[in-house]
Amino acid sequence: MPLILHIDSDRWRDHLRSTWTPDIVPVAKGNGYGVGNPRLLAESRALGARTVAVGTYTEVPPDHKDDVVVLSPWRPFLEVPQGKNVIHTVSRLADLVSIPAGSRVLIEVQTSMRRHGIGARELRHTMLLNALDRIKFEGWSLHFPMGAGGTSANIREAQELGKAARAVRPGPLWVSHVPPQKLADLGENVKLRMGTGLWLGDRGAFSVRATVLDVHSVRRGERVGYRQRRVSGDGHILVVSGGTAHGVGLEAPTAAASVRQRAIAMAKGSLDAAGMALSPFTIEGKQRWFAEPPHMQASMLFLPSSVAPPAVGDEVGVDVRYTTTTFDKVSMD
Repeated sequence: MPLILHIDSDRWRDHLRSTWTPDIVPVAKGNGYGVGNPRLLAESRALGARTVAVGTYTEVPPDHKDDVVVLSPWRPFLEVPQGKNVIHTVSRLADLVSIPAGSRVLIEVQTSMRRHGIGARELRHTMLLNALDRIKFEGWSLHFPMGAGGTSANIREAQELGKAARAVRPGPLWVSHVPPQKLADLGENVKLRMGTGLWLGDRGAFSVRATVLDVHSVRRGERVGYRQRRVSGDGHILVVSGGTAHGVGLEAPTAAASVRQRAIAMAKGSLDAAGMALSPFTIEGKQRWFAEPPHMQASMLFLPSSVAPPAVGDEVGVDVRYTTTTFDKVSMD
């Protein structure tokens, strides 16, 4: 009784073909944006991409024939797969000195992200200049933030940092979070790493369905679930597939930036504190309340008596974040 990600394969591939260009490096990392990394790698090759990017060294596919960029920076204590097609990212001067001679290397320059990268003031450091002659230099890497105002700000920052870096050593500029139509503003030989915009750019091609596993009628005040909470009214308890093992009910910290977003977060927090949480499961066009926090592989929902319950075996819709959900099955429809 699975939690299934359905993909309209024709619509999805139409979007992939209309988005991808030879300047784009597809990113396949984490849970593969819900689709799975093996499938993304196969789709990348079908598009014509001969270079892909992965998040970590553990995600480098074995026996992959094409170039693989590892986005997480190289560190001397990491177990690194061998192979001529692996391109490392180095973000510290000390690591440029330590990485084996002849390694294929992208040098990451620190941006306003302030995550990884060699500072702009260090671009002419002796350690970097000397290292450029002992590695196989593959270009400069710039990783930019997202969010409101990020696009124009990212372009300006990419122009400034790219100019400074290429003055030290000409080479390809690898960027992220820059609109494809703006790449020409950064000069020639620019590559765009793209994950979400490529794979999840047409959300209409995706739908998630959960299976109804059990239905029980309840009366107001009756106790249900592990925690024996009392139900708030007459209705039905629905047990549906999809729990914490799938990522259902798990949330990342809010990225609320506006007053409205903060107000929503506060209101939601108040409901959570009262033991009420709106589930991502949808029945008759409305999200339904959890009867209690999700279990490992299933969730219990409360459906009021005004709504006719679905039958065991029926499917209901689920609105989940693809990058944090593990699906039992991906169905290419």
